[in-house]
Amino acid sequence: MITIIDYGLGNVGSIKNMFKRIGIQSQITSDHEKINQSNKIILPGVGAFDTAMTELKEKGLITVLNKKVIDNKTPILGICLGMQLLLENSEEGTLPGLGYIKGNSRKFHFQDSDMRIPHMGWNQINIKKNHSITQGLEKSKFYFVHSYYVEVEEEKERLMTTHYGSDFDSAIIKNNIFGVQFHPEKSHKFGMQLFKNFSQL
Repeated sequence: MITIIDYGLGNVGSIKNMFKRIGIQSQITSDHEKINQSNKIILPGVGAFDTAMTELKEKGLITVLNKKVIDNKTPILGICLGMQLLLENSEEGTLPGLGYIKGNSRKFHFQDSDMRIPHMGWNQINIKKNHSITQGLEKSKFYFVHSYYVEVEEEKERLMTTHYGSDFDSAIIKNNIFGVQFHPEKSHKFGMQLFKNFSQL
């Protein structure tokens, strides 16, 4: 069962609907026992970094996620803010992230006034590392909405990049841990392919 973590921040309904469209069963929950029984996890996120980390802590979800992801090696996919939470910290807040991947999130800053923040709309991805989760996604475009971007420390953990003013990490990977800055649930056939790939890991 694919479990979509419900901690009050994220397009959980849209994600579940996308899985339904491709014939894959999923559940939305914050119940610890149901999460413990899941074989894959989606960590969504829309909103502020510190708010998200506070909600995860108050609901006791950090301990549950650490056990599943670090100890049991359960595949996890962080989406948008959910990806940023996988890292050590963010310029958006003061609280530490989950720290599964070394790196942080930084706010976009542009000298060019034509470069708008947030980065919003469709943009191309560039696959940096071959993996089963990227199968069929060459030359794909995904839908983005974000004001902060990710920088990972290790080149080997850079799965995809996207250009907006400069290149940033639009997808990251470390063993069973995956993150995407874009919204697969809003990205039509490309998002369906990504979710299908993740479900088959």
